[in-house]
Amino acid sequence: MPARRSRGCNRGGPISAEPRINDRIRVPEVRLVGPSGEQVGIVPLAKALELAQEYDLDLVEVAATARPPVCKLMDYGKFKYESAMKAREARKNQAHTVIKEMKLRPKIDPHDYDTKKGHVVRFLKQGDKVKITIMFRGREQSRPELGYRLLQRLAEDVQDLGFVESNPKQDGRNMIMVLGPHKKKTEAMAEARELKAARKAESQGTAAEAPSEEPAEAS
Repeated sequence: MPARRSRGCNRGGPISAEPRINDRIRVPEVRLVGPSGEQVGIVPLAKALELAQEYDLDLVEVAATARPPVCKLMDYGKFKYESAMKAREARKNQAHTVIKEMKLRPKIDPHDYDTKKGHVVRFLKQGDKVKITIMFRGREQSRPELGYRLLQRLAEDVQDLGFVESNPKQDGRNMIMVLGPHKKKTEAMAEARELKAARKAESQGTAAEAPSEEPAEAS
């Protein structure tokens, strides 16, 4: 008869991702790194904690699997704050490729075409891909060349901003083409931030240069 598995063998809380610091470090000795990154060497844990107190810093375990573990003297609160700010900035600058979609009719009138093209231009400037769909209805399905010519025209009109990533192809009642931007998403985001900052600085400068109205003198 097989032995029964102990019900308590999988108990325990979640493993913390936080490094051990100060008195939470439970080893007899550590390989110590100083505040400026200098190698102090292997020292007893008590000595490392004593140095941390002298420098008014924390003893932080940075390589727990090393033998002995590597610890560094640092301001752990400041380190956590700076790490969080860097992670936040990285998320802010992270580029996510987005595929926008624009739908057109084969016999679109000039005004609607210009409006749709304007949206495509804006998407490409933002560094996004654009899926262009030509929708055929009724007898228009027998004239696929109308959709093909319209897609070619649009691709030529925006060629300074994008390129044909996926050539026109028929998909049931629709014809689809994908345009890709020349600029990367990160470049477009950086330019947008610079433009916003420039406009803000310009508006602040204009406000500062505006003459103040002198109060009228009493007669």
